[in-house]
Amino acid sequence: MGATTVIELCGELDILAKVNLADRMDVLTSVGSPDLVVDLRQVTFVDCSGLSLLCRARLRILAREGRLRLISDGDSACVVRVLRLTGLLESFEVHPDLLSALDPLGTTSDDAIA
Repeated sequence: MGATTVIELCGELDILAKVNLADRMDVLTSVGSPDLVVDLRQVTFVDCSGLSLLCRARLRILAREGRLRLISDGDSACVVRVLRLTGLLESFEVHPDLLSALDPLGTTSDDAIA
């Protein structure tokens, strides 16, 4: 497996963010076996467009037998809340910080939202 790519998103993950990020996310998820960490700790709002962006990245990565991890902590609880409300929380590997996201033996979503 190649190197891990870490991207940090901040602000609102909405339709405008999706328009601005979609092409870049497609590039990041289109080669080899993508290994992507998306740091969402600075995200203050997420709507269905932002959720769609994350789901598309997840599906593209899974199709290429890669790995996607999200970072979300207490400050970005809106992300976890939306994932939980939509029934998608179990579909994503969520970590509370970058160190655990990069550690193959690190915590998972159960520890991140406890």
